[in-house]
Amino acid sequence: MSLVQGTVAPGYEKVREVFAAEMARLGDVGAQLAVYRHGRPVVDLWTVDPDALMGLLSVTKGAAFLVVALLAQDGAIDVNRSVRHYWPQFIPDVTVRELLGHRAGLIGVDGGFGPAELADDRIIAERLAKQRPYWPRGSGYGYHALVIGALTGEIVRRVTGRSLQQTYEQRVRGPYAIDLYLGLPAELEPRFRPLAPPVGREPGPDPRSLTGIALNLHADPPTDLTVFANSRTVRAQGQASAGGVGNARGVARLYAAAVSGLNSREPLLRPATAADFGTAGGTAPDLLSGGSGAQFGLGFEAMTTPYPFLGPAAFGHSGAAGSLGFADPSRDLAYGYVRDRLAQPHGGGAVENDQLVAAVIQAADA
Repeated sequence: MSLVQGTVAPGYEKVREVFAAEMARLGDVGAQLAVYRHGRPVVDLWTVDPDALMGLLSVTKGAAFLVVALLAQDGAIDVNRSVRHYWPQFIPDVTVRELLGHRAGLIGVDGGFGPAELADDRIIAERLAKQRPYWPRGSGYGYHALVIGALTGEIVRRVTGRSLQQTYEQRVRGPYAIDLYLGLPAELEPRFRPLAPPVGREPGPDPRSLTGIALNLHADPPTDLTVFANSRTVRAQGQASAGGVGNARGVARLYAAAVSGLNSREPLLRPATAADFGTAGGTAPDLLSGGSGAQFGLGFEAMTTPYPFLGPAAFGHSGAAGSLGFADPSRDLAYGYVRDRLAQPHGGGAVENDQLVAAVIQAADA
């Protein structure tokens, strides 16, 4: 077990206790936890170098969707327009809102993506534009785990003339000094800490199932999330669905910049934009899990689904490494948790967030 280090603001001492208890339970998992309130850090804890950068997998999506939200706020993207309005070569007939809600049915391509293809958002987008959707429009939703960043990124590129990664760097990461990268510069490679595989190997989904296709398990070779996250090609190109690299401070600062503002700068999102992008859409069948519900807003996960005690417009995203980032605008709070071992071999969050998030909210409300 690693020693818990770092600081908490007065009133957040219980968060440190819970973090220490969870780290003792996890044993050999290295982790970082950062929380901002009113744009200021109130929790900064770690058991590994707090400046270390790790593969974020789907926590990356939060940065990608923030770019889309900014462009929608600017009026450059109308989420109620057809995707074809911005991308004429796109064959499926869906709106941007449906695409962001994981309702397009474009979870992968027949035959799967090769490793070099899956690292490159432009190639992903080009192949998906011609792909037959895996379900009829309006029949439900399914998590576009490895491709949603490429799909929305192509809209960003056609609207701005720049890639989603370039737009993120210019409008978000650089101005707000955020240690979360969509494209890790070579000079920062010494700070990268590889992700370890999960303990144990549970049987995965059928590669021919919708879940298997969404995870690119029907490809040759099937995608291994540990290998993907640790690929220099993936992190150098900043694949916008799952190729981001960062630390807990960076994740928390991303969401603090979105709702609170940082460095004497105004919040990136107006309250109405945050509410539109973060509030869950209508209940619909989950065609991958077989369940039903309303997990997603516009791209972001609606965080009241896993954490009902959060404010109604809380939004963020989790990742298969067990990492999590979110903002709760009602509390002017931002949360970032990053760890160095996959929680599940085929996706899924880490259970310690249940205790950590509850402790943070109890401290904030007190």
